[in-house]
Amino acid sequence: MITVHGFSPSGNCHKLRLLLEQLGERYDWVEVDSSQGQTRTPEFLALNPNGKVPVVEFSDGRTLSESNAILYYLADGSDFLPVDLWQRAQALSWMNFEQYSHEPCIAVARFIAGWTPLDSPRRAELPKLRERGHQALAVMERHLQTSEWFTGDRYGIADIALHAYTDVAEHGGIALSPYPAIRAWLARVRATPGFIALPEPGPQAARLIAQTL
Repeated sequence: MITVHGFSPSGNCHKLRLLLEQLGERYDWVEVDSSQGQTRTPEFLALNPNGKVPVVEFSDGRTLSESNAILYYLADGSDFLPVDLWQRAQALSWMNFEQYSHEPCIAVARFIAGWTPLDSPRRAELPKLRERGHQALAVMERHLQTSEWFTGDRYGIADIALHAYTDVAEHGGIALSPYPAIRAWLARVRATPGFIALPEPGPQAARLIAQTL
């Protein structure tokens, strides 16, 4: 049994929930509202001094942070991580792309749209974030024009990593309509056994997103 400390609206946290559900693993979920400062308490910082979710806590007291590292650890030995070294390296390449070229614009645009006040100075960042988000999506679109998945020749952890925030990119004002291959891939991911969707934003976040678009 493992315990996941996570914030349900977060795509980085939802990645772990989706993989665990599709693996059929038992786990406990502890909700940590990072938007309300709950990752900065002494108790949480004892789990992750970096003050971020998700964190996985194992029964022997070990903890592991960083969503894609956790995905890699949990998927080892399963069909969600290729055995072939080249395909495994390709999956890791796409997971690094997700964290460095995708998440910092698509996820951050969503956060600013739904979790900052309408008068926040951070909203000035949105045009640039949207531009960079489209650049990342264009890279994915090119790959998906010739490949069905990002984890080698089958669905796996790189697809889970990239799906989380791509599926809700429009919350940050980044339209998916120009990307038919991405939209087809999203549908394939949703059709995988045991799939669960990222929860819809709460009422306040939904209102802010609607006023931002």
